[in-house]
Amino acid sequence: MEADAGRFIGAGLAALGMIGAGIGVGNIWSNLITAVGRNPAARQSVELYGWIGFAVTEAIALFALVIALIVLFQ
Repeated sequence: MEADAGRFIGAGLAALGMIGAGIGVGNIWSNLITAVGRNPAARQSVELYGWIGFAVTEAIALFALVIALIVLFQ
């Protein structure tokens, strides 16, 4: 019973990494929209970096989710 509580706490702590990733994705898109709003001609070059930043940040969230599931079900 106590081991189950420890696993739940560990999984919850590992899942906290997804909060930071959510904040990071929001910052990436808000800055991308601001940059395109200020200089619409630079949309093509800025949009690529926005998608790359989104993918890397979302990968961090997926890693946190996988670690949380490993801790929970092992």
